[in-house]
Amino acid sequence: MKGMMNNKGMTLIELVIVVTIIGILATSLGFSFQGWISGYNVENQIKEMHIDLMNARALTMRNNRMQFVNLTATQYTIYEDTDTPPDGNGIPDTANDTQLSQKNLNIRYPITWSDAADTTVEFNTKGISINDKTICSNTSVDADYNCIIISATRINMGQLAAKITDGGACDAANCIAK
Repeated sequence: MKGMMNNKGMTLIELVIVVTIIGILATSLGFSFQGWISGYNVENQIKEMHIDLMNARALTMRNNRMQFVNLTATQYTIYEDTDTPPDGNGIPDTANDTQLSQKNLNIRYPITWSDAADTTVEFNTKGISINDKTICSNTSVDADYNCIIISATRINMGQLAAKITDGGACDAANCIAK
């Protein structure tokens, strides 16, 4: 019985090869998972902001009062116009209007918007946006949703054709609505 194999177990070389393959797979999947989780966090931030903008728009119609959303790179605050006359004065005034909510954004995923000088999104009492604006995630992370297009009658989420970090603009032309 000289030609028969010994079936008593694995050799040390076989064990080292299997452990090496498992290590390589675990390492590559770990990097893939980190990229996936970052993309998820960006999408989650954009989706939460989209919901808050939609709620602000709905509140304008329900309460018959203007809503204002003030933007910074790391937070946004929603106000209701409660100045006099009875339905507000139509002017964003953070000192006298009622703050409804404030959301701090993940500092790793700051936002930018199409008109850096104008930090306010305004909805009139009919729920129409007074100013068109595009809000973008200012990060190089790959995400299915990383921008929001605000037009007079719609608020759409989308994906940037060219990322801001790669020289793309934060505007409606670069944000492809999905």
